[in-house]
Amino acid sequence: MTSGLRLSSVLGCSVGLWAGWLLALLLLLWFPRGAWAAPGLCVGPVCGDEFSRSANHPWQLKLRVSDQDRHRERIVVDCRDGVISPRVGPVERGYAAAVARRVCRLLGEG
Repeated sequence: MTSGLRLSSVLGCSVGLWAGWLLALLLLLWFPRGAWAAPGLCVGPVCGDEFSRSANHPWQLKLRVSDQDRHRERIVVDCRDGVISPRVGPVERGYAAAVARRVCRLLGEG
C-alpha cells in the first residue's frame, strides 16, 4: 500500500514539473528574448530608449539614457541646436549628447 502512495506522489510531481516546463516554453515562444534585449540606440557606452516628443514644443524630444555603470536618467534635447537638459548628471554628457543628436537626426528634427 505504501508503494502505491509513493508512485502517485512521484507521478503527481512529474506532472507538475512537465506543466512548469510547458509553461516556460509557451512564455518563451510568446515573448521572444530578442525583443527584450533590444537596448535602443547606443553611442559608445551610453544607450538611449523610451523616446517621446514633447506635446508643447515639437522640436523637443524626451529620452532615457543609461550607461554601463547602471546610471540612468531622463533628459530633454532641443533638436534645433542639440542642447540637452539637464547639463549635469550621472551619465557622461558627451555620449548622452551624441545619442540625443543621433535621435534628432534619425527623426528628421535636426
